[in-house]
Amino acid sequence: MIRLAIVSPCYNEEAVLEQAAGKIAEVMKSLIAKGKIADDSFVLYVNDGSQDATWDIITRLYEQGNMFYGISLAQNVGHQNALMAGMMTARTMADAVITMDCDLQDDVNAIEEMIDKHSGEGADIIFGVKVSRDADSRRKRYSAELYYKALKAMGVKTVYNHADFRLLSRRVLDTLALYPERNLYLRGLITSLGYKTSTVDDVIQPRLAGESKYTLRKMIRLACDGITSFSTRPIELIITAGLAMMFIALCMFVYVIASICMQHYTAGWASLMMSLWFIGSVVTIAIGIVGIYIGKIYMEVKRRPLYTIAQKLIKDNV
Repeated sequence: MIRLAIVSPCYNEEAVLEQAAGKIAEVMKSLIAKGKIADDSFVLYVNDGSQDATWDIITRLYEQGNMFYGISLAQNVGHQNALMAGMMTARTMADAVITMDCDLQDDVNAIEEMIDKHSGEGADIIFGVKVSRDADSRRKRYSAELYYKALKAMGVKTVYNHADFRLLSRRVLDTLALYPERNLYLRGLITSLGYKTSTVDDVIQPRLAGESKYTLRKMIRLACDGITSFSTRPIELIITAGLAMMFIALCMFVYVIASICMQHYTAGWASLMMSLWFIGSVVTIAIGIVGIYIGKIYMEVKRRPLYTIAQKLIKDNV
């Protein structure tokens, strides 16, 4: 039997947390009764700077029994960093960690299959892959599809329709701890570790309450982090565009010389201005994209901590 930790980041989840905790407790007790996980397995909630009663609820759950633990971050650091904080806290306390959102839209029935594949097949990383998103809104489905297609087009290695519902073994967590990246993109980083992987079906469920914190803006930002952290294709596209513009400029030069020789050439102020504006916009965009990479280098060399844990609710004997 393995000692399992379920890590869930929470940000303003007071509407859903208690109900979700009851459901996840039922799943954990069922797995303990079946002998799939040790009886000291636990759930670790990571309070990511919530401004509502989320931390009060986590504290109450901790005081009611031994299954629920919690850590509270000093400020909101974002979903990926909060996940990292939870995983690194649970790393020395468990044999395997499952990360999932606390709204339980991910299929909790897939947890048992993850454990079976880890224990039976020796898979160190098991991805929950969404096979049905009927419970999501149309906007969420379309934006998610666009997100994965953009990552693939930019050469980022990732698992299609996989978010952050996954099982990681202890040795994967130990390896992950060696990566000091500031611009954290776990979906790309974990797939690049090289350990044995497997997948389980994840049928998305309706949210128990409240609204998803992954807005379109956050998805776009996450996609940008993934692309700029794991791919240089945008810079390659800039070079390709530059070569194409050089070829067009050469063709225009030939055309102008031929027009002068044939005395059909008339200087055009409008065409000149359009060319200047076009070239100026391309150069500006190119500088902006390169600037993103320079900005990330700037953040990496600072080596600032990803998170600060303000409080812990963990038993002393753990």
